[in-house]
Amino acid sequence: MLAGWRRAGRPLPRVVVSDSDPAVLSRLRAEFPFVAATGDNREAAKQGIVFLALHPPAVAGALAEIKGSLPADGVLVSLAPKWTAAKIGEALGGFDRLVRVIPNAPSVVNKGFNPMSVSTSLAASDRVRVLALLAPLGVCPEVPEDTLEAYAIVAAMGPTYLWYQLYQLIDLGCQFGLARESAAAAVAAMIDGANATMREAGLTPEGVLDLIPVKPLAPIEQTVRDAYSQTLTELYKKLKG
Repeated sequence: MLAGWRRAGRPLPRVVVSDSDPAVLSRLRAEFPFVAATGDNREAAKQGIVFLALHPPAVAGALAEIKGSLPADGVLVSLAPKWTAAKIGEALGGFDRLVRVIPNAPSVVNKGFNPMSVSTSLAASDRVRVLALLAPLGVCPEVPEDTLEAYAIVAAMGPTYLWYQLYQLIDLGCQFGLARESAAAAVAAMIDGANATMREAGLTPEGVLDLIPVKPLAPIEQTVRDAYSQTLTELYKKLKG
């Protein structure tokens, strides 16, 4: 997110980042000299808008630590799946000025898909403040809270299902005689075209799949589909549990 804001030329107010690992803070300060670093979560929580950027297992401890430190007119933006606004508010002793966002890695190049859910206690002006921060990172639709875990599976973690395959295609292109720059450009253009075809061709999924008659990986397609279905369904159940 910091890289996305910097790339967008977004001027930021005071930014304070907290982490328990001094080495992490040192690397962060080296990359983003405009941020202030601290090892005290309570100090970071005193800012007007606080981003809780933690994996679900670490959320409980952090909330217990910052309970009582958030300003009365502040906003807590949680980036964690699984932790509902109700659970967060309960852990914070009733603080309910909350926004939940499922962040997407392409935000680093301002192409993220970052769905958000806003608590009913926030005024329109608070929504505007949060959206003003998120807008430079990409698309930020407001969605029902109970859909956020689904977005986490299909969008937030989606690049991890694809990127290694795309890099493999680039590597194979190099093995087959292409310069890496040419292979990367071909794969990038293919991705753009494939996405446009799904969105703009007016075809059913079956119609899109039938556009290319030769399917070299057809023998393993069902295995891959089954792996997606089993692994991601189990993960979704854990997030919703």
